[in-house]
Amino acid sequence: MNANIKQTSSLAIISLVSGLLGWTLVPWLGSLVAIVTGHMARAEIRRNPDTMEGDGMAVAGLVLGWLMVALTVIGILLVVLFFGGILAFIAALGASGHLH
Repeated sequence: MNANIKQTSSLAIISLVSGLLGWTLVPWLGSLVAIVTGHMARAEIRRNPDTMEGDGMAVAGLVLGWLMVALTVIGILLVVLFFGGILAFIAALGASGHLH
């Protein structure tokens, strides 16, 4: 009996750990590392499916990384829209003569 021993991809582990760090200690840098290493890990696992595993960890790192990026973009957009709305309101009051 030959037991097929698979090795867990180091890149998948790095992706998962970086994704978690992206939510805690190093927000954007951790997320970027999670995204890059997650894609690299999945490619590595696809190239060597008989000897490598860890696709779930790579996917988890990718999800954590991309989710942080998406929430950051949404947050920045909301801040810009909020302050842009305030400025537009002030400008409208000034143009109407209600602001002295």
